[in-house]
Order: sequence, then structure tokens, then C-alpha cells
Amino acid sequence: MGALWTGIIVIVSIVVSGAGGYFGRRYLDKIKLSSAEEVSQKIIKEAHDEAQIIKKEAILEARDELHKEKGEFEKEIRNRRGELGKIESRLSQKEESLDQKLENIERKTKEIKNYEATLVNKEQEIVRLRQEQIVALEKISELSSAEAKKMLMISIESEVRHEANKMIKQIEDEANELAEKKSKEILVQAVQRCASEQVAETTVSVVNLPSDEMKGRIIGREGRNIRALETLTGIDLIIDDTPEAVILSGFDPVKRAIAKLALERLIVDGRIHPARIEEVVAKVKEEIEESMREKGEQVTFDLGIHGIAHEAIYLLGRLKYRTSFGQNVLQHSKEVATIASVIAGEIGANITMVKRAGLLHDIGKSIDADVEGSHAAIGADLARKFGESKEIIHAIAAHHDEEKPQTLEAFIIQAADAVSAARPGARKENMEAYVKRLKKLESVAEEFKGVEKAYAIQAGREVRVAVMSEEIDDVGMATLARNIAKQIEEQLEYPGQIKITVIRETRAVEYAK
Repeated sequence: MGALWTGIIVIVSIVVSGAGGYFGRRYLDKIKLSSAEEVSQKIIKEAHDEAQIIKKEAILEARDELHKEKGEFEKEIRNRRGELGKIESRLSQKEESLDQKLENIERKTKEIKNYEATLVNKEQEIVRLRQEQIVALEKISELSSAEAKKMLMISIESEVRHEANKMIKQIEDEANELAEKKSKEILVQAVQRCASEQVAETTVSVVNLPSDEMKGRIIGREGRNIRALETLTGIDLIIDDTPEAVILSGFDPVKRAIAKLALERLIVDGRIHPARIEEVVAKVKEEIEESMREKGEQVTFDLGIHGIAHEAIYLLGRLKYRTSFGQNVLQHSKEVATIASVIAGEIGANITMVKRAGLLHDIGKSIDADVEGSHAAIGADLARKFGESKEIIHAIAAHHDEEKPQTLEAFIIQAADAVSAARPGARKENMEAYVKRLKKLESVAEEFKGVEKAYAIQAGREVRVAVMSEEIDDVGMATLARNIAKQIEEQLEYPGQIKITVIRETRAVEYAK
């Protein structure tokens, strides 16, 4: 029981002490809260007072700044007003100046109008005076205005023609000098690069015999052997008093070559009778045919030309046995191809084309004995048949002016052909044709008015023309030379070029007695 009360008392004591502690803390908290409110009220008041002070200071500073800026603004306005006053003053001065200039312009415009009116009056006066002068001149000269104008035009035309001829002569001299120098360089270079040998052949061949006894064996019993040879080869055998020699005569060089080679083999073999002759001739024909093909292939290989038809190569080989004025045609064709390629390289033409055209330009001569027409036309037809280009066909057809050359390559083939044919030693010409050519050159030149005498010199490569000094003046000499050259080009055929030299001389002769 006592323990219970003791426990109750302890509990009550704890409750009372806890309640007292609780209420004591509440009281202390109220005291602290009251103190904190007072402190906060004090702080707020102090802050309010300080804010009022700062506000007043800011207002004062703002008023000072506003006052300062107002002063600067008023100062700037005063400055601007001063500048505006100066600008207004300058504008006023410029306005006065413009007004003055406008007045001056108006005044000068009036002066110009007055001057124009004066000029119009003077121009009318000049026209009137000119008409009066024309009338007076017509009365004095007894010529109308149209007649005087015509005489003046004739005089001017004569003077202009004279000056034009002088200028033409000067230009031609300069151009000819330059062209001659350049062309000589090109042609000399072309000939130097070619430098080939020429073989002169005729229409007869000679076969040497070991003894004159062989002549009887060649003739055979009752002439059987010689008739067989002539029939099989188509060549005439001439057996005369010439010691140890038989002459083969015929215009076909291929047949003549076959006959010569066959006869030489028969002589070496010793068995000469119709059957053996037929056998040898047949074998030699095969060999000659093959050699012509090989020669054509060799030439194309030497020149570096490819793609030529097999039949064309064979016809080129036939040219080995063809000559023109003693010049071997195959060698000439090869030479033309070489010269043409050099010329083309110097002037920028198609080298491959001119080389091919140069080699084929005389291919018509391989069959011209069997086909009607000129060798140039025949060659053009053959080239067309072999599938050559139009340019090459044209160059072949035009190399003797049977067609008018239209391309640079065609002109080059003409020039190369002339160089190869006309150079010294290339061809032979019989005396009769030579004399006729010289006389024709002289007669063409002597047909012109004012020519006294013409002389063909240097184997027909130059014509010197003496003119009458009273009919041809110095300027007219150039025109005459040009006309003679043109006439020769139209009427004559000749290798290379012909120089025309016109000579005018005035002589005064008197005798002292």
C-alpha cells in the first residue's frame, strides 16, 4: 500500500514537474517572442528611416544630374542654332550665285541664237557666191559643171591608177622576195632530203652475147626460135651487124624486161628451141609479176604508208618499168611523196595525206597504154576504185590542172611533181620539142602591145621581154609582166616555173659631124 502511494506520488510528481516545465517554457517563449517583436519593429523602423534618407539623397542626385544634362542640352541647342544660321547664310549665298548663273546662261543662249542666225545668213551667202563662181568658171572655161567634173574624175582616176600600180608593184616585189626566199628554203630542204638517183631508160634494151655464133641459135631453123620469142613476149628482136649483141625493141617496158631476162637465161642454158622458150618465158613472167608486187610493197614500206589495196601495190610495182622523158616513174612517185611530205611539214598541211597522194599520183601510167584517157584521170579512177579518200582522188586528178586544185594538199602535189620532174638531170627532152617550147614562149610574149622583142633563155626557164619605152612606162611594166605570166600559164604546159623579166630602155643617139 505504501509502495503504491509512493508510486502514485512519484508519478504525480513527474506529471506536475513535466507540466510545470511545459508551462515554464511557454512563458519563456512568450517573453522571447515579445522581445523579438520589439527588435523587429525597431529594425523595420531603422530601415524605414534609412530608406527615407537614401531616397532623399537619390532625389537630390537625380535633380543635380537633370540640371547638368539640361545645361548641356541647352548648350548643344545653342551650338546647333549657330550652325544652322551659318548653313542658312551659305544657302542664301549659293541661291544668289545660281540666280546669277541662270541669268548668264539665258544671256548666252540669246547670243548663240543670234550667232546661229548669222551663220545661216552667211551659209546662204556662201551658196550664192559659189553658184556665181561656178557660172563664172563655166563661162571662162566654156565647160559645164558636169563636163568639168568628168574631166576632174578622169584626172583623179589616172592619178589613182598610177599610185595603185606603184603600190601593187611594191607589194608584189616584197611578197615575191619573201615568198621566193621561203619557197627556196622549203624546196631545197625537200630535195636535199630526197636526193635519189635517177635511171634513164629508152624503148630499147640490149642483150650481150658470148659470141656471134649465138645469133644463129637465137634465130633457129627457118626462124622458129626468134618467131617464138617475139610471139610470146610481144617484143621485136633486132639481130644485125652489131657484134655480140641483140637489140630488143618495144614500147611496153614490162614486156621488154621479160624478153631480156628470158633471152639471157636461154643463152646461159644453151637449150634454145620453141618448147624451152615457152617454158622460160612463162617462168620469167611469173618472176617479174612477183618482183613488181615486192617492189610495190617495198616502196610503201620505205615511205611508211599502210592500207593500200593489193592491186594498187601491184600497179605501183609496174611503174618500175615505166619511164617518162627518161625518168623512172616509180622512183619519181617515191620522190614526189618525199618532197610533198617535207613541204607539208613546213607549211602545216596533212603530211600523211600528201605522202599517200604523192606516191599514187602517177599510178594511171601503169595502165595508160591499155585504157583511154590521161594518166591523171585514169589514176583518179583507180584511186576511187581502191577506196581512197576524196581528197587523195582530187589531188591525183588535179596534179596536171585537168581539174582545178581546191585543197592545199592538191597544190602541194602539183609543186612536188614539178620539182621532181624539172630539177636538172631528172628528165630528157628531145631537141624538136625543146625548140618548139622556146618558140612558143617567145610568141606568147610578143603578142602583147608595146613588146618589141622576147627572148627565151636558160632552157626556157626565163623569158626576157624588151618593150617600147614610148608605149610602156615604168609602172606599166609590172602589169605587162603579170599579164604575160598569166597567158603562159593558160596556154603552155611546162615543168617548174618560168621567170618573166620586162626590160624598158630609153636611148638618145646623135652623131657629131
